[in-house]
Amino acid sequence: MGEHVDGNSLAGPLSELFAVDLTMASARCLGCGDVSELARAMVYPDPTGYVVRCSQCDDVLMVVVQEPDSVCIELRGMAWLKVPR
Repeated sequence: MGEHVDGNSLAGPLSELFAVDLTMASARCLGCGDVSELARAMVYPDPTGYVVRCSQCDDVLMVVVQEPDSVCIELRGMAWLKVPR
């Protein structure tokens, strides 16, 4: 794994899918139970997308894969995602 950036780097790719800024959404990590905004997560950019890790325990929260005609988001590391209105 290379250097990570913070969860604010998700604003662009996720804004293509959602009308709200999801970096302000709260998520609960399945690994350690920490609840925090996605903006606090550790994000590892990759040529195909992003791996998002919990800032407390380093478990994978989500993976965002960007394809030419779609975006795939895997959320299996989250117990829930709370999106602000």
